[in-house]
Amino acid sequence: MKDGPVIASVAALLGDPARANMLTALMDGRALTVSELATAAGVTLQTASGHLSKLEGANLLTTEKQGRHRYYRLSGGDVAQVLEGLMGLAQRTGAVRVRTGPNDPALRQARVCYDHLAGERGVELLGALVDQHIVADRDNPLLTEKGRGFFAQLGIDTTHLSSGRRPLCRACLDWSERRNHLGGALGAAILETMLERGWVKRDQGRVLAFSSDGLKQFRSAFGMAG
Repeated sequence: MKDGPVIASVAALLGDPARANMLTALMDGRALTVSELATAAGVTLQTASGHLSKLEGANLLTTEKQGRHRYYRLSGGDVAQVLEGLMGLAQRTGAVRVRTGPNDPALRQARVCYDHLAGERGVELLGALVDQHIVADRDNPLLTEKGRGFFAQLGIDTTHLSSGRRPLCRACLDWSERRNHLGGALGAAILETMLERGWVKRDQGRVLAFSSDGLKQFRSAFGMAG
């Protein structure tokens, strides 16, 4: 029997429930300790350490040490994008939990996808940007000249963002909405601006919570109805 494609080894790592839970816990872009990840996966510290060693060995995770603690985070936004896509596939094919958790409605409404806005609000945002010709093409988003001026007024320097290695705009398929939201350097900058202005704040896990006034300002800033 011939060896399978390289994706087989990565798929095997992602297919373990404990490792999948750990990776999902890291999808909000923050670094977590072994203890925190063991809790997220529902396993012992020793078992968690074994799983994390495999994930780090496959370059899915990176680590940093501060004091006595070692912190783990996803090795990049591309890992989060693959996980988000797999969640969407699971949703479409019916491979979902029988019982939904208490945070599920909040996660569907607004959540962090590594470092950008996802969920209903994220899809709504990209739709508004496309409708106003700030970004062209929902499936392959490109910033327009009008968009550069728009984001400059919002305090986001898209020229500087474009000079980095990361793509400025990237379509990211939303697992709950099954439509694209905006990732890339611009998506990250938008969420950072929203957090700085207090429109939204981080809640439990990956959940993003809008205040009533924050939601109004968010929709007003991006020309959304309601």
